[in-house]
Amino acid sequence: MGIQWKIKPFEDLSVNELYDILKLRSEIFVVEQNCVYLDIDGKDKLALHLFGEFDGKIVAYSRLFKPGISYENSSIGRVVVDANYRDRKWGQDLMREAIAGIKNHFGESKITIGAQLYLKKFYESHGFVQSSEMYLEDDIPHIEMKRG
Repeated sequence: MGIQWKIKPFEDLSVNELYDILKLRSEIFVVEQNCVYLDIDGKDKLALHLFGEFDGKIVAYSRLFKPGISYENSSIGRVVVDANYRDRKWGQDLMREAIAGIKNHFGESKITIGAQLYLKKFYESHGFVQSSEMYLEDDIPHIEMKRG
């Protein structure tokens, strides 16, 4: 059985789903990337939460925002795949699901993201184009990218 995708607003997440999502984000964005920052930024309550479950475990995740929350356009953020499952290329599936989620839930095709610079080619493969110079966010090189 493959990965099962779900999209839920904050209020519909179970306590266990929220815990597992926050744990995954902390494992990758804080521990793996050795970056001390406040992941709980106040935007989770405004987001749609896209996550993929495999064998009862959340292994992929991203937040989807309607226009005007993070950027003028819709946006995708906190894109993450569990390190133990990256060899399965579920990051590709996650981005396809995220782009479709923006279209289906918000009726939008224009998307802006703040991408870690080392992932530029990954996002370009999903139709994103660099739209800013490199900037540091939490001491990690980022670029703004747009699609649509």
